[in-house]
Amino acid sequence: MQQKDLSFAREIEQEIFYKDLIDPIGSRRADFIIEEKVLVELKALKELEDVHMAQTLNYLRTYKLEFRLLINFGSKSLQFKRLILSK
Repeated sequence: MQQKDLSFAREIEQEIFYKDLIDPIGSRRADFIIEEKVLVELKALKELEDVHMAQTLNYLRTYKLEFRLLINFGSKSLQFKRLILSK
C-alpha cells in the first residue's frame, strides 16, 4: 500500500453502542482501512464461512463504510470476497 501511495490505518478500534445507551457495549477492530473508504479483513483459515461474511458486514456498518474486502491466506490458494454495502 505504501508503494502505491495509498493511505491506510491498521487495527482501528471502534466502540459499539446499543440504541441510546451512553456507554459502549463492546468494540470491533478492523485489520486495515484504506483511503478511509475500504475495510480489509485478513484471515488465515482453511475455508471462509458465512460467519466471516457476517462479521465483516457488521464491521462495515460499525465503521460506516461502503466497501469491504475479505482475504483468506489459509487455504491452498488465496481466497477473497468483495462486498459493497448499498445505502
